[in-house]
Amino acid sequence: METTVKPGWSLDKRDPVFIQSQMPTWDYLYRYYFRVRSEGWHHIPPGKIMLVGSHNGGLASPDLGMIMYDWFRRFGTDRPVYGLMHQKIWMVPWLAENAEKMGAIAAHPKVAEAAFKRGAGLLVFPGGGQDAFRPFHQWNRINLEGRKGFIRLAIRHGVPIVPFVSAGAHHTLIVLADLYPALKELNRMGMRWPFDIDPEVYPLYLGIPWGLAVGPMPNIPLPAQIFTRICKPIVLCGPEETHLADDRAFVQHAYEHVLRTMQEELDQLIETTPYK
Repeated sequence: METTVKPGWSLDKRDPVFIQSQMPTWDYLYRYYFRVRSEGWHHIPPGKIMLVGSHNGGLASPDLGMIMYDWFRRFGTDRPVYGLMHQKIWMVPWLAENAEKMGAIAAHPKVAEAAFKRGAGLLVFPGGGQDAFRPFHQWNRINLEGRKGFIRLAIRHGVPIVPFVSAGAHHTLIVLADLYPALKELNRMGMRWPFDIDPEVYPLYLGIPWGLAVGPMPNIPLPAQIFTRICKPIVLCGPEETHLADDRAFVQHAYEHVLRTMQEELDQLIETTPYK
């Protein structure tokens, strides 16, 4: 009897051939459309790592795509990295299928553990949709949304956290406000969510092709220049200290350290860009 695997729960859906087929398109976007400037790749250590980032620009999140392109052109497809993807994205079959081919997996500790057991790296964006769709006036602020699961995961598996930051991608979609709190109240009063999916964020924004629009819709990023930086690895504890994953005070301290480091690195990066 054939076993059915839930979407996002298999590491074997990653398709190196598909990834290679996308490289020419990414190369064009990287060199000519977003004119990416990237630095810090010498900080990537060998072995298992957890890349922790803040993504920008809505569902398109072009800084994510450019980071992935940089990874593949530097390390090839033989060094796998899997990205933890929010459960709501798995409700959109066509998007989920292509994301799986690129290495997306469900954001669940068991799937992450399986990836680490294979010696693979993980790519996580703790801030989720609230980060990707944060209002434009917060474009230069790191938002991890207070989520600390990635800290506990890194401690339990003894992997270093490698933060990365970017500037420019939030200029590819101008988010004016998040209407979610008001719509959440209307939902509580009986209004249904589109497609019966709670989006957790409901931006009002300016972008292509919609002009002025609302809701987390797919978009075409504006051609803003993107700058990315890979930061020094952060080792949270020793290999014999995995019990600290259950120490709330230690986890909070580690979270604040990662958040502070990322904000400092972003501030420094911005000073080297036209966005300063």
